[in-house]
Formats: sequence, C-alpha cells, structure tokens
Amino acid sequence: MAPPLLHLRDVQLTFGGKPLLDGAEIVVSAGERVSLVGRNGSGKSTLLKIVAGIVQADSADSFLQPGTTLRYLPQEPDLSGHATVLDFVTEGLAPGDDPYRATSLLEQLGLSETADPAHLSGGEARRAALARVLAPSPDILLLDEPTNHLDLPAIEWLEAELKSMRSALVLISHDRRFLENLSGTTIWLDRGRTRRLDRGFAAFEAWRDEVLEAEEQELHRLDRKIVSETEWLHKGVTARRKRNMGRLRNLHALRSERRNFERAQGNVRMAAAEAERSGKLVAEAKGVTRAWGDAPPVVRDLDLRLLRGETLAIIGPNGAGKTTLLRLLTGEIEPDSGTVRLGTALETASLDQRRESLSPDWSLMDALTGGGGDAVMVNGQSRHVVSYMKDFLFDPKQMRTPIHALSGGERGRLMLARALARPSNLLILDEPTNDLDIETLDLLQELLGDYGGTVLLVSHDRDFIDRVADAVLVAEGDGVWQRYPGGYSDMLTQRGSRPGRAVPTGQRATQRQKAAPKAPPQRRKLSFKQQHALDTLPGRIAKLEKEMQALTEELADAGLFRRDPDRFQAATDRLGAAESEKEQAEESWLELEMLREEIAAERQTG
Repeated sequence: MAPPLLHLRDVQLTFGGKPLLDGAEIVVSAGERVSLVGRNGSGKSTLLKIVAGIVQADSADSFLQPGTTLRYLPQEPDLSGHATVLDFVTEGLAPGDDPYRATSLLEQLGLSETADPAHLSGGEARRAALARVLAPSPDILLLDEPTNHLDLPAIEWLEAELKSMRSALVLISHDRRFLENLSGTTIWLDRGRTRRLDRGFAAFEAWRDEVLEAEEQELHRLDRKIVSETEWLHKGVTARRKRNMGRLRNLHALRSERRNFERAQGNVRMAAAEAERSGKLVAEAKGVTRAWGDAPPVVRDLDLRLLRGETLAIIGPNGAGKTTLLRLLTGEIEPDSGTVRLGTALETASLDQRRESLSPDWSLMDALTGGGGDAVMVNGQSRHVVSYMKDFLFDPKQMRTPIHALSGGERGRLMLARALARPSNLLILDEPTNDLDIETLDLLQELLGDYGGTVLLVSHDRDFIDRVADAVLVAEGDGVWQRYPGGYSDMLTQRGSRPGRAVPTGQRATQRQKAAPKAPPQRRKLSFKQQHALDTLPGRIAKLEKEMQALTEELADAGLFRRDPDRFQAATDRLGAAESEKEQAEESWLELEMLREEIAAERQTG
C-alpha cells in the first residue's frame, strides 16, 4: 500500500483552559476526497490551518511526502497589496505552473484580470481566491467553506471543476449537497478528537448518531456501576481489610472516568417569537418593474401573490436582484411601475446576509439586549441574557466578548438569536445558512417547519431549499422571475435547465413544454413544512386541550378571584388565548388533511 501524502497525528492545541485539539489525526492519500465535519467552534478551521502550516500546534507528529504541493483556501481571503486580480492569482503559482490556467480560471469565474481587488464584492473575492488555489493544480487542496458568498452557478461550476481535478481534497463546508457530491471519506472532529469514516458525507449523519447513542449507553452503564459500588461502600463492608481496598480503588477510578467522560455538545434550542397572525394575503405584486439608474431592470413585469404560511425561496446569480426583490415585496422600496400591496397586521423580523446590523465593538450581551440591562424579551416574556445565550450554545463567559472576536459560526448564531427574539409573522432570511454548522441547520429547518408565519428566503444552499421551501422564485434573466412549486430539485425538473444559465425569452415557453412530459416529478406533494405541521398539529391540539382543562378547573374555584385577582385574570386571559390557538391549529390541520387527501386522490387517478 502506497504511503499517504499527508499524515498528521496526535495533534495537541490549547488556547488556555480546555484543549481545542486533543489527539486529533488526519490522513490524506493521493486523490482522496475528505470532508472534515464538526460543530462550530470544534476546531475544524484551526486543524486545517495546522495542516497548511499557518498555525503551530502545541505538539504533533507530522509527515508530508517530499515534493507534495499543497494549497489552502481560508474562509476570509486577503487580497490586499495586489494591484490587480491577476497579480493576486499568479502570485500563487510555483515555478513550472502554467500561467494560462490562471487566466482561463478567471475568465470562467467571470472576473476581469485588471480588476482592483479592493473593489471586489465578497463573492468576487471568494472566486479570485479559488482561482489562486486551483491554478497550480496542487497535490492537496485544503478548502475552508469554499461555497460561502458563491451563487448557485458558481457552486455548481466549482463542483464540476473539483471533480475533474486529480488533487486530493480536504473540505470544510456547511453545504450538504456539495459534500455529498464530492466526498468519499469523512473525518469527524468532536471534543478535540477525530473519528474517521471511510465513506462520503451522505453516510455520516446516520453513523454519527450511532456513535453518540453508543456513548450514551456506555455513560448509563458507568453511572449504574458507580451507584452499585457506592452502595457497597456505604453499607460498611467489614471494614478496611486489604481484600476490599482494591474495590475501593476501583470505585475511585470509576468516578475519575465518569468525570472525564465528556458529553457531546448540546443542540441549539430555537423557537421563533410569533406575533398575531397576519392577513391571509401577505404581499401581492402586479406588473412590478424596478431598475437602478440607466441599467436594465432587475425586476420586469412581475406578478406574484404570497400567502400566509408559505415559504418562498428566491434564487438566482449574484447581481440578479434578489435583495431588490426582497425590498420590493416588503415595501421597503417602491417599484418604478406596477403596484405592491402588502397584507394586514404584518410583523417582520429579518436576518441580513452580511450581518451588517452587528457593530463589531458591541459585546454579545449588548447585541442581544440592545445595550440596555441584562434581559431579553422573548415571546413577550423577559429572560436573562445568559439563559437565552445558552439556548444558542454560547458560554456565559462570552457575555462581554466583543463581536469582532466571535467566529463566523458564532456571529451567525447570534444573528439568529436576535432575529428570532422579535415577535414576527413574516421572517426575511437572507443567506441564513452562511457559517452555520449542519446540526444548527437541521434545527433551523425544524423551526421553519413549526413557524406559523410566512418566510421569504434567499439561499444558495440546494439541500436547505429542498427541505423547507413550498415554492421557488427563480431569476430567468432579463429581469424576468418565474415561480415554480416545490423545492430546488422540483424546479430543475420543471425548468429544464439550471438557474443562472441564460435562457432566451423565446425559448422559455418551449423549455417548459419540453419539461411537461416528466409528469411524475411534477405531481403535487406536501412540502416538508406542510408534512411537519400535519404530523405535529394533533399533538399540539391535545396539549392545548389539556392546558384548557387545567385552567377551567382552576377557574372553577369560587374563591380564586378573592384570594388572588391577578392570578384569576391571568388564567382567564390564557384560557381565551389557548382556545384561539386551538381553533387556529384545528383549522390548519383540517386544511392540510384535505390537501393530503386531494393529492392522494390525484395519484390514484393519475
């Protein structure tokens, strides 16, 4: 068996206090495709920087096969000090590398060779950094969140480019579809240690759950054994004879083992603060056109209705006008022509793409409380900021940490915490998946499934769109936007081509007609959100009925009003609110059940 190109083992690294890396190991063979996964803050990026030689470990055994070339893509590439984009890219070439490949990659990525790096957008800077690391065709490519700030066409181009290369890959990404399409090996970094699965990311989550379940069973066995041995000790076995001292030492060893047994990091506890229900119509656009200056319209003759409870995903290349469209649909800007009608009783909460509403000098506590006091209002109730921080996996010691010192994932969780604390019935999520780990994305997906309001989502994460969207609004080019029912995969089937590839206006109808014979994928189906609601609403109704019964019994006490008038009033108000919530839940369940039956009937007759 040929030796690996890279073998790094027994990596130890501590930044004061608890070790970040404690015996971590990574092995990469020629042409191998490795996904490096783990929770935010687990040390993935740090481990990749150690491999790249940017960070020095406290100790490690390392082997790099002589002559092996290696390139590293950081999360936040630095293009300063270069006059042009081409200068930045060609600086990464080694003697003997083909300079024309750098020019070719820039052309494929849509970048001008002479562009000033200081004036590039986040997506353009990421594409330039990708050209720099891909141009040399190195033996090993280390890519830290390569899809961040890329649009869907660029992500799919990158997938195809990486598949065609002979380089070994080590990938850190929150994009499930990207990892599934590229990886053949998975390394899981958890609590400072690594575990290796010789299969791609598609098999990781089931394997991870099995490992964690086995750990919980071992922990339970250890706890029971400690209880048993402690009972023996307290019964006072005939005293301190030598034959019993070994058992006493074993008990101390068990207790020491139990102290050192570290549980896996907990999950984020998310719940959106919901306002009163909006009107059934959330927004309606008729003949809407919007342009900026003398440029062609980014929105042209748009007709769209957005109804309460829908999750609409907006997708398209960078610069297509997704943010403009969001601002039009929420009434933030006016159209050049046409009308936008907003529904009634709308309460909006938003998460902006660049986290721009966060001042880097704020502390984490200031960002959550608005700079006043130590309490956060969530669902109309005051919660101590430390308690709310814990829901989003922040350590209480981080309360006064400035935002500029937080990792990208921590900033993402903080923005979610701020957005979800505000009562809303309309959530605006602009690239919410950036920098979030996969476990947090799972919980965000469940939250959107439970959310009773309407969601406008801008995302380039294909898997996330498939899981949460009821419909997709796609930039078709020339300012035209087309709505497709279902998620991203459903849209591809109906559209007949991938978004971002120009489709001449005269060909759009023809392409949709060609896609029409593919009837089975286009059949109606319940979205993830609808199915989740159908499954969970009966339990919620039962819980509300139980609460109403308890409140009714409490109010039946004739002396309650005299003893505690405040409690009497609170119970009366809550009973009325619970009755309203139950009625709404029953109405929603009935609508979904009727829809399910309609779809089932269509399939039987189809």
